[in-house]
Amino acid sequence: MRLGFAGTPEFAACILQALLDRGHRPAIVLTQPDRPAGRGLAPQPSAVKRLALAKGLSVAQPASLKSGESQRALADADLDVLVVVAYGLILPPDALTLPRWGCLNVHASLLPRWRGAAPLQRAILAGDSETGVCIMQMNAGLDTGPVVHRASAAIAPDETTESLHDRLATLGGEALCAVLTRAGPWPSTPQPDVGVTYAAKIDKAEARIDWSAPAAAVDRQVRAFNPIPGAWSEIGRDRMALERIKVWQSSIAPLKGGSPGEILAISDEALCVACGEGSVLLGELQRPGQRRGPARAFCQGLGLGVGDRFA
Repeated sequence: MRLGFAGTPEFAACILQALLDRGHRPAIVLTQPDRPAGRGLAPQPSAVKRLALAKGLSVAQPASLKSGESQRALADADLDVLVVVAYGLILPPDALTLPRWGCLNVHASLLPRWRGAAPLQRAILAGDSETGVCIMQMNAGLDTGPVVHRASAAIAPDETTESLHDRLATLGGEALCAVLTRAGPWPSTPQPDVGVTYAAKIDKAEARIDWSAPAAAVDRQVRAFNPIPGAWSEIGRDRMALERIKVWQSSIAPLKGGSPGEILAISDEALCVACGEGSVLLGELQRPGQRRGPARAFCQGLGLGVGDRFA
């Protein structure tokens, strides 16, 4: 079949690589325009663009698909199907109907749970024990189309968004390629009306650790925001200015007592910090402008001890 691909971040690049590994070579690749990044804020290509150019694929980067001119490239590609993965741009109804068999979306949740922009983080924050990938026939709604194929995956107790991202990218590539072994149009099942939840885009303010929350919630917060934007808190002592500290690893601890944010114990491997209910072990921390480091070295660098508190 003649297919196109639309995607932008690393998750989408993993799916594109899976297609290429199975012998599917997209006639056209759509990705978002280069964005400023890094210290110099120089325009940087997306992960999908880098892969597509390395493989000699045709790349288009329209700022929008709402104009007739931007849709012309898609129409000229004469596609059977357009695969869409975390593209980041809205496909208007006219664009959805340009490929003969429509557009297939690879979505990282078990729809209708966690429709929207941040399904991985929301699943971990909510304490879900299971998630997965759906291959969906796109319509004009927000992740509301009928499901062609679904594949489930357990969420481990120590799961981070980074580890879940990698597992679901692999699962999503396998699921998509399984669908594409047969020609469209593909049988699909409408999403149920019950169980709908929305995975709103992550706000950086959400990554600030709330020590008054139960230990289980703090642990999920650290894991959900690893690696981006990174869970954080502030700490300092005496008359030192508060430093914003990123926390990269956590687990629930057996110790109880203390006030929220208070350091209860220090070992080489972890800090034990009190929460609203229970406590957590923080295994890897990072000061501004420095590398991640183990707990004891972190405390020594700031002169911290048992009884000091995160803000």
